Parts: sequence; structure tokens; C-alpha cells
Amino acid sequence: MAQRKAKEKVTIIEIAAAAGVSKSTVSLVLKGSDAVHPETRDRVNAAIRELGYVYNRGAANLRQARSNIVGMIINDLTNPFFAELAVGIERSFQSAGYVPFIANTAENPVRQAEVIKLMREQGVAGLIVSPARGTPSDALDGLQAAGVPVVLAMRRLPGARISSVVPDNRRGARLAVERLVELGHRRIAFLGGYADSVVRGERLEGFGAALADAGLDPERALNIATAPTRDGGAAALESALTHREPPTAALCFNDIVAFGVCLALRRRGLQPGPDFGVIGFDDVQEAVHADPPLTTIAVDSMGLGERAAQMVLKMIEAGRPIVEEHVGAVHLVIRESCGGPARQGMEKRTRERRA
Repeated sequence: MAQRKAKEKVTIIEIAAAAGVSKSTVSLVLKGSDAVHPETRDRVNAAIRELGYVYNRGAANLRQARSNIVGMIINDLTNPFFAELAVGIERSFQSAGYVPFIANTAENPVRQAEVIKLMREQGVAGLIVSPARGTPSDALDGLQAAGVPVVLAMRRLPGARISSVVPDNRRGARLAVERLVELGHRRIAFLGGYADSVVRGERLEGFGAALADAGLDPERALNIATAPTRDGGAAALESALTHREPPTAALCFNDIVAFGVCLALRRRGLQPGPDFGVIGFDDVQEAVHADPPLTTIAVDSMGLGERAAQMVLKMIEAGRPIVEEHVGAVHLVIRESCGGPARQGMEKRTRERRA
């Protein structure tokens, strides 16, 4: 076949003629439909390559009144947990033929509003949002009013009727406290996380309920709010140990806080596990490689990301908003940082240093 001039535009009709099929069959192949026989698809693709046809997806989207762009707005991509969540979201969207755009708001609601505006201007087909700290409950009302499918990931917005995908925070905290109580701990603290965090509130509820079930007074348990970072975890531990009755173990808001707690313990000459029980929350990849390996509540971050993407795709296909909530299962992963039965090791080491 003679080579065409670059300025000439190949049409679907010409591809159909070259492949010996109908125009509708060519359209199905271009859309990736499974309804076309493999041999026919190969023949059409061969004609596309030979004629040098380039599929104009943007024009196709305009004809269908639907974009193939979806947005992911993440509150903190420096936290490995949210990075893993984003991988799960991206994987599902790409498999469905959508192009995911990702933005990091760094916990800034103003930046988040700017990103949402930009993505709406790009005509996104749907959005997954892990809300920045301080996001007002009506922040996404404009998206819903415009018919844009929205799913909240990892964090709810109190008062907002929006689909969400979250882990079972209350049950996770219960499992952690039950483990520490089993080991003999009676002075258990909750360390880290912002005081106004919805997620922290849910985990605190589970924490308090488990203490009460064990016959311990939740009101007497230390509850120290800090930034959910390594530095925040270290600061929370230092504050806890100055208390008149310091704890012998802690449930940490997340794994990152737990890493900071472990670092602060070692600075004091104490060992996470034997001297002070530490349990994190999330089970990021680093947890198993930490020193010591971190006992934690495992959250399937990638699986939750995939579920959030599936919910958006479901709404896109239905052409209407669907409000539903998915609460992901969690489980306790026991490693070395929570130690064996409590032996009041911290008090013993403190006495040795004073002698």
C-alpha cells in the first residue's frame, strides 16, 4: 500500500475497507471491546498500523460526553500508607482504560480546593479524595451538584452524604489493646495523631471500649495528641514518660508515629518490646523491616484503593451518584515491638540507671 501524505487523515471507513469489516467493528476494536473475535481484532489492528491511523481519544470523549480522566487527591503522599493507597487506585483505573491524575494536598484544604477546581476544568469523569485535615463538610457539594462521581478514601467527612472507603478503625484499636492487656499491661497510652482527626476519634473510641472491657478506666489512660509523624511520636513518648504513672505500652495512631516512639525509647536506653510495648496502625511495608519489627494493625491500603476506584467506575457506568460505605477489614500482625508478657522492664531499667 502506498504511503499516505502526513497531512492526509485516515478515517475509520478506510480502515474498515482495508480490514474487510464494518465501521462499527472498527469502533469496537478502538474501544477495546471484548465483543470482537480475536482474529478479526488482529486484522483490524494490522490495518490500523499499515494506514498509520491515530485514535483521537479526546474527540471520542467529546462525542460520548464522557472524559477518560479520573482524579486522585491525596492528603499526604509522603506517608507510605497513602502512597500504597494511591497505587491501588491507579491500578484499577488503568485496567479500566482511564487515565488517573494525582495531586498531593499536603493536608492543606486551600490547596485541595484549587486542585478540585482544576480537575473539574479538565472534565474529570470521577474523583477519589482523601480529605485534607480541616476540610469542611460541604467542600465537595459542588462536585456532587455537577454530577461528578466522588468517593472519600480513608477519611469520612462528618455530615456529608458521599460514598466512602475506610478501614475498621474501632476494631483495629480494640485488637491492639486486647493484645497488650493479654501481655499483662495495665497502663496503656494512646499516642499521636491530631486531636481534631476523625480517624483518631474512631481509633480512640475502640481504644477506650477495649480498656473498659478489660476492667480498666479509659479516663485514666494517657491520650497524647501530636502530629502523625516520627517527630510527633517521639515527642508523645517523651511526654508520656514524664507522667506520674508512666505507661508500660502504647497504641500509636499510625506506624509512622510508632517508629518515632521506638526511636525515642532507644534514645533513653529502653528497648521496644522487652521494656515498653509498642503497637502501630496501618502495616506499611517498612513495618516488617523496622528494628525491632513492628507489631501493628494491618490495613489493606492497596485493596481499599482498588475498592474506591471500583466505586467511582460503578457510578460512571450508572451515570448517577451512588452513596455507599465500605468498611475494610483489619487484623493484628504480631511482631517483636509489643514484646512478651509485661515484666515492668521499663521500671527495672530506670532503677538500674539510678543505682
